[in-house]
Amino acid sequence: MRILQILLLFLVVSACSSDQKETGLPTEWPAVEAQARNTTVYMMMWQGDPLINRYMNEYVTPALKTAYGINLQIAPGQGTEIVKVLLAEKEAAQQTSKLDLCWINGETFFQLRQIAALYGPFVDRLPNVQFIDFDNPFIGIDFQQPVDGYECPWGNVQLALIYDSLRTPEPPLTIEALEAYVRAHPGKFTIPYEFTGMTLLKSWMAALGGSRESLNGPFDEEKYARLSGQLWDFINRNKPYFWRQGKTFPESIAAMHQMFANSELDFTMSNNDGEVDNKILQGVFPETARAFVFDSGTIQNAHYLGVPANAANKAGALVVVNFLISPEAQWYKMNPAVWGDGTVLAVERLPTAWQAKFDAVPRRRFSPKRSALRDKAIQEPDPEYMIRLYRDFRSKVIDL
Repeated sequence: MRILQILLLFLVVSACSSDQKETGLPTEWPAVEAQARNTTVYMMMWQGDPLINRYMNEYVTPALKTAYGINLQIAPGQGTEIVKVLLAEKEAAQQTSKLDLCWINGETFFQLRQIAALYGPFVDRLPNVQFIDFDNPFIGIDFQQPVDGYECPWGNVQLALIYDSLRTPEPPLTIEALEAYVRAHPGKFTIPYEFTGMTLLKSWMAALGGSRESLNGPFDEEKYARLSGQLWDFINRNKPYFWRQGKTFPESIAAMHQMFANSELDFTMSNNDGEVDNKILQGVFPETARAFVFDSGTIQNAHYLGVPANAANKAGALVVVNFLISPEAQWYKMNPAVWGDGTVLAVERLPTAWQAKFDAVPRRRFSPKRSALRDKAIQEPDPEYMIRLYRDFRSKVIDL
C-alpha cells in the first residue's frame, strides 16, 4: 500500500510538473497571480456597443491595473476574425500567439476546438469558478457542446425584439402574427445578416419544429432540410413586404438600431434581452421602446472567454478571466446603466453580503423580467445549424 501511495504521488507531481513545463504556468493560484503581475494581456473582442466598451475601458482595465499591475490591451474582432488569426498562426507554426484572451461562443468555440487552438482545461484553476452556475444548461453547455473547461462563462442573455409601444401598441407575439403585421406595414421589418439575425432564424426554426427542444441534439441533416425549407418559404413569401422590398439586408445590428430610432423600422432586436433599457438610458431609443420575445420562445445563450493554446501570457489571461467572473465584476455589469448583462453566477452560493448587492441591482423598466423569460428560452442548437443558416440565407434569400 505504501509503495502504491508513493507511486500515485509521483504521478501527480509528474503531471503537475509536465503541465507547468508545457504551459509555463505554476500550479498554485497565488503563484499564477505573481507571474501575471505587471504584464500585458492582449484581448480580442466584439466592440460594437459603446456601453460594453466603456465597461471594459473605464472599469475593467483600471481595476486590473490597480489590483495586479496588468495592462489590458483590447483589439476589435469577433467570430471568424478570431478563428482566422489563430488558424493563420497555427499554419505558420508560430510558437506564441498575438492574443492572450478572446471573447467567444458557439460556432467560434466549435471551430477553435476543431483546430486545437484553445488552451485547457483551465476553468477549474480559477478561484471564482466556485460561484458559476454550471448546472444551468444555458451556461454549462454552449451550442450543445459541454464547455469542458476550455472556455469560461462570462454572461448570459436571451434574444429579444424591440418595438415602440407608441407606434406598435400590440406587438406580434407569434410567427403568424408577425406575417400579418409585415404585410399590413410594408417596409417596416427586416432581418440583419449577422449573428443576431441568424439567432432569430434559429428561434423560428425551433418554433417550426413544434417545440423549444426540437433542435436539441447533434446536427440532423434531414431535420435541417425540412425546417429550413419552411423557414425560407416564410421569409421569401414575405420578403416583398420587408424593408427595401427585401432586396438588401443590414449587416450590422447598430444600423438596425439607428433605423428603428429614426422610425424607419418598427422593430430592431438584440441578443441581450435587457439592451432596450440601456439604449433608453443612453438616449438612443425613445422612452416608449419595449422588448418582447415570441410566445414560441427565443434563443438564450451564454458568452465565454477563451485562452489561445499558444498564448504568451496565460497567467495574465487567467487572472483577467478570474476577475471578470468575480462577484464584483458580474454585479457591476448587471446594472442596466452599465451594460445590463445577465450574470453566470449562482447568486444563492455567494456570500450573504454579495447576495444582498445582487438583489439590489437596479431593475429593468422596459424589458421583460428574467423570470418571465424562463419558460420561453430555447437552448442553442448544434453549431452546424448556425453555419448552414449563414450560408443558405445568402443563397436562398439574398441572392434570389
